[in-house]
Amino acid sequence: MVTAAATRPGSRDVAAPTPLRMRRAKVPRTFYLFLLPTLVLFTLAITLPAVMGITLSFTDSVGFGEFQFTGLTNYIALFSDPAIRSSYLFTIGFALVTVLVVNLVAFLLAVGLTAKIRAKIALRAVFVLPMVISGIVIAYVFNFLFSNSLPQLGQAVGISALEQSLLANPDLAWITIVIVTAWQAIPSALLIYIAGILSIPGEVYEAASMDGATAARRLVSITLPLVAGYVVINLVIGFKNFLNAYDIIVGLTNGGPGTATRSVAMTIFSGFTGGDYAYQMANATIFFLIAVVLAVIQLRLNRGRSAF
Repeated sequence: MVTAAATRPGSRDVAAPTPLRMRRAKVPRTFYLFLLPTLVLFTLAITLPAVMGITLSFTDSVGFGEFQFTGLTNYIALFSDPAIRSSYLFTIGFALVTVLVVNLVAFLLAVGLTAKIRAKIALRAVFVLPMVISGIVIAYVFNFLFSNSLPQLGQAVGISALEQSLLANPDLAWITIVIVTAWQAIPSALLIYIAGILSIPGEVYEAASMDGATAARRLVSITLPLVAGYVVINLVIGFKNFLNAYDIIVGLTNGGPGTATRSVAMTIFSGFTGGDYAYQMANATIFFLIAVVLAVIQLRLNRGRSAF
């Protein structure tokens, strides 16, 4: 419908701005000036070493001196190396078990610490303390406990399985790594779950209570579906972080007994000082590609869960 103002002579039609007519805001030069130091540092510390490392993975370099290009020789050898396969199997198995333990315990703690209990704020502060302690310090403390305190306790109560250090048992040493890693990783997952649970409107629980839903039914039918996005985030981030396990393993078992608990990261670092520089650089390149794939999966899953 044409208005009178629009039909009067000399009047101007004021058109609403459209995306085609809108001009892009000019980015101040100061922005690029502040961005430049970060870009230079990132390039020198991350991008350039990564490119050099990938390039050297196609050579026979020992980390210094002359080298020759050998093509895919290192990569072909990786897939037939039992030590490499063993490290990947241990790392992936350890990451899967640990991420399940961490998320199960963290979720149950989050449910308890968001319930109507006394001193829940103080309890939250206590439970997040392991997150601020260095992993290597935690590993050495637990090393003493598993090597001395636990065997003494086993002898006192007559449990023969605990009389010897679990760290010296090639079949059980991985359990100690899972326990210590989970102890340090639970707080970060806990905070994410607490944030997710607190974002659920209280009216939803009140309506469910009025309908006669029990606490267990509310947990399964309300809490779990509404924090599913946070579960996905914790699972993906946790699995990706546990694949890089290094410091806790070094402090607990140093990859032993033998090579029973040697992770991929430990295998890569040991090759850098053992003359297998190019070979382990190829291993690091494959490990990097796995991390990139997990990062892409994480971004896609987070995008799909943006509604939460």
